Amino acid sequence: MVLSITNIFLADDDEDDQFMFQEALREIHAPTKLVTASDGEQLMEVLLSLNGKLPDVLFLDLNMPRKNGFQCLCEIRQNEKFSSLRTVIFSTSYEVEVIEKLYENGADHYVKKPTEFSELKVIIERVLGIIGTPFVRPSIERFVL
Repeated sequence: MVLSITNIFLADDDEDDQFMFQEALREIHAPTKLVTASDGEQLMEVLLSLNGKLPDVLFLDLNMPRKNGFQCLCEIRQNEKFSSLRTVIFSTSYEVEVIEKLYENGADHYVKKPTEFSELKVIIERVLGIIGTPFVRPSIERFVL
């Protein structure tokens, strides 16, 4: 049996966070391909240049230079080309008003960046399990993972 590769896009300006994410993927042994962007402008340039298959999931940091995660989320949700792109906000912030606004603007899930590496692996595995199922947008109560 051939396992399909999950294409993951991580938009995060923190190089340490990118490295830890990459290491977590290695340790959970999931067949994945990771593409990264260091700011919102780079993210949108890459997404707009894609001809064909979109990533299976986008982990999107909120606080990035040049274009923040809110701006990117709005652009993504306004473009029909990205209507099926599963978008998980991945941020250190945890403000209820911000989370509600992200939900209203079309994010699919919200994850507070864990402080422990083991927690990061659990979160990534959980998201990979979710995206492997048919998509049903969660209620606001199930939005935060």
